[in-house]
Amino acid sequence: MTATLLTNLRIWNGEDLSPADALRLSGGCIAAVGDGAELAAGHRGRSMDCGGLTAVPGLIDAHVHLELNPDHRKAPEKQAGEDRLPQMAERAEAMLRAGITTGRDLGGGAWLELNIRDRINAGELLGPRLLCAGQPITSVGGHCHFWGGEAADALQAEAVLRRQVARKVDLIKVMATGGVMTASSKPLNPQFDLPTLTQIVGLAEDHGLSVAAHCHGTEGIRIAAEAGVRTIEHCSWVGKDGWASDYRPEVAATVAARGTWVSPTISRGWQRFLDNPETKTLGRIQGAFSDMLARKVPLIASTDAGIPGVYHHQLPLALPVFAQIAGLTPAQALRSATSAAADALGIDKITGRLQPGLAADLILVHGNPLTDLSALAEPAAVWARGIAVKAPE
Repeated sequence: MTATLLTNLRIWNGEDLSPADALRLSGGCIAAVGDGAELAAGHRGRSMDCGGLTAVPGLIDAHVHLELNPDHRKAPEKQAGEDRLPQMAERAEAMLRAGITTGRDLGGGAWLELNIRDRINAGELLGPRLLCAGQPITSVGGHCHFWGGEAADALQAEAVLRRQVARKVDLIKVMATGGVMTASSKPLNPQFDLPTLTQIVGLAEDHGLSVAAHCHGTEGIRIAAEAGVRTIEHCSWVGKDGWASDYRPEVAATVAARGTWVSPTISRGWQRFLDNPETKTLGRIQGAFSDMLARKVPLIASTDAGIPGVYHHQLPLALPVFAQIAGLTPAQALRSATSAAADALGIDKITGRLQPGLAADLILVHGNPLTDLSALAEPAAVWARGIAVKAPE
């Protein structure tokens, strides 16, 4: 792979604005970050003047479902077949071209997303680096039971987990509460007690795997945090009066104390709350985020791509909405989709920052996303693992 020198850049490295103005990419990695004139000395590869574009790490969407078609309004009624693979490959490529260089797939029924992951890794398909959970562990008739991960007790949950390990998943997903798309479950209700979920987390750790827990209801959030899951998905604080109606500071304190990451799955569709600022729901949601941030609960960007109306390539459009909903600065929102997400997903030694030795996952954008996140919407260039998916014109 020919070394490439990118000069005349503004560089945001995943943490801060860098004094450097050039990047050298080589062998799929970032070889150097520094002064353009100094890096040009002795450089024998390709050089590109980037005309003042801003470089940021490739984006990470921490919650997607490649198997799901966002144009469908209902949950699947049967296991997906291999005929869905071409559509899934198209979604993966669309993610990458939008600047999403890593995605965490949190559930499917037939391990098709692992097929896509492996073909991307082999260079057969264009797509982001994928971390895949396979079939989520759920209760009998519980949320997403149609994906085949039902368990009536801890012993059956262990069997589901071992089945995912045999398929070489990257992490384990558990449905700690019910969900919206499964009529036989309720978002408010926990699906596993603390001993069972603790056992699931421990067994996953024995296999070197973390656990992501789907949590809408507040009691499920508490159980997941106390059980030691790595990430809480949604974290909706659902009570009897709906979304964010049962925010409990003491539970948020437990989440913060355990170092549990919150992946709130805010898509661009949440603009509907901002368009109706007088609604009680928006005030409750923003109040919850305000208190969580004050308690230093760590947040990562995610969209739940694949559910109705949430498209896989739209994380760049979701980040400005996430920032407004959660009360984040542009820099905080960017970290949630780059360095912080890499930390949460355990891939910080691979990607998430623009620093020597990490993968050459980066995007170039016009303007300054530190002042206007909408700059991410149309990347001028995208590199993934050193491959130029889209080069600046």
